[in-house]
Amino acid sequence: MEWLAEQGARVSLPLGHSPDYDLVADLDGELLRVQVKTSRRLTPTGNYQVMLETKGGNQSWNGVARRFEAGRYDRLFVLVGDGRRWFIPASSIEARTAICLGGSKYAQFEISRGRAFAEVPQSPR
Repeated sequence: MEWLAEQGARVSLPLGHSPDYDLVADLDGELLRVQVKTSRRLTPTGNYQVMLETKGGNQSWNGVARRFEAGRYDRLFVLVGDGRRWFIPASSIEARTAICLGGSKYAQFEISRGRAFAEVPQSPR
């Protein structure tokens, strides 16, 4: 939301249970449904793996994965562990479960760097 606001967007949150997108941005007169993802998972080549499919959350997974479909949202906003960010049109995504960022494939959609985010402590098992 911070980056969108810096771009002059008005940002709203959808109501209801399990919407297909995390926020709505009114950017330059265009309403965009935005899905937000974060990742700290590095591949062996040093790129970030970002999961697109949703398997629930907060202990609510019912065993059904929701794979990426471009019609569910307009843009994908991604923040990775080192603070790099991407704002990718859904129509440009050629995967259904995960993408890798940091290489050349989605480089044109990388936007200004944000703050890195810290590791979340793991709870004892």
